[in-house]
Amino acid sequence: MRIGILGCGAIARNHVAALRATAGVEVFAVADTVPRRAHAFAAEYGIPHAYADAEPMLARGLDAVTVCTPHGAHEAGVLAAARHGVHVLCEKPIALDVAQANRMIAAAGAAGIRLGVIFQRRFWPAAARIRAAIDDGRLGPPICGGVVARFNRDADYYAEPWRGSRATEGGGVLMTQAIHHIDLLQWYMGRARRVTGRCATLVHQGLIDVEDTAGALVEFASGAIATVQAGTTFRPGRGARVWVADAAGRVAGVTEFPEGVGSAGPVPEGSGDLPLAAVHEHLAPFHAMQVADFVAALREDREPAVTGRDAVRSLEIVEAVYTSSRTGTTVVLE
Repeated sequence: MRIGILGCGAIARNHVAALRATAGVEVFAVADTVPRRAHAFAAEYGIPHAYADAEPMLARGLDAVTVCTPHGAHEAGVLAAARHGVHVLCEKPIALDVAQANRMIAAAGAAGIRLGVIFQRRFWPAAARIRAAIDDGRLGPPICGGVVARFNRDADYYAEPWRGSRATEGGGVLMTQAIHHIDLLQWYMGRARRVTGRCATLVHQGLIDVEDTAGALVEFASGAIATVQAGTTFRPGRGARVWVADAAGRVAGVTEFPEGVGSAGPVPEGSGDLPLAAVHEHLAPFHAMQVADFVAALREDREPAVTGRDAVRSLEIVEAVYTSSRTGTTVVLE
């Protein structure tokens, strides 16, 4: 199976490793809008072909492509793959907004291709056990739950030109960090129906034009209620916690501490800050599991573990928080 990679950032390195760990896969080509970066990446990782544009790469008869570009370029990458009939695995968030995501999902459907989206924290054993417990009845349907995400991001993190800008990143802590945990929350609790939220930039003023602090109340179609609190303002960071409880008072949760490490236990004492490279290293095995599932889905002609339609649900919640914060109203989702 020939697979190409679109984008040459740090995440693309994880894709190369994950794809090469999957039997029968050839990392055939890489494309990036900065030609020297594409050629340097190809040389470093022994990839046969490098391109300055997705179109000629996709025209090479690829079976699939992974989209590792900044958020603002996800739509263009997926639509290009659809035009060429190439299956696509896209990094999170699926898009800058729900309208973009829906266009991507529609294009993939019309082209008859599979569209998967990376949410590798679903593959943490502790996270998967909660979903299994709900499915087999050991944990009843959740009636309440929550996300608390407390991360540390500094000026060096936002030095990349596309980070911290609503036009290119789509949002701040909710869109880029906490969306992983909002994805887990809605995976357990179902579709959100009403969202009330507030966002602010309380520490990184002048550095970013997106939120570094957010809070929300989310009501689900089932009647369940959850809260979300997230920030990139913690020194040091204290990781994240996602929890749900049923009508019998049984509680299940997954803790991320230090960042990138998931477990069923409480947050331990000590500093939680790791270099982002170390965070990615901890997540790499679960990233590889999701990539392997995507490849298996193509071979078995089935949907991948996280589809485009799955991925848009967490984006709907994030976008609703932004709208609620801007308008001062509760947002009702269709």
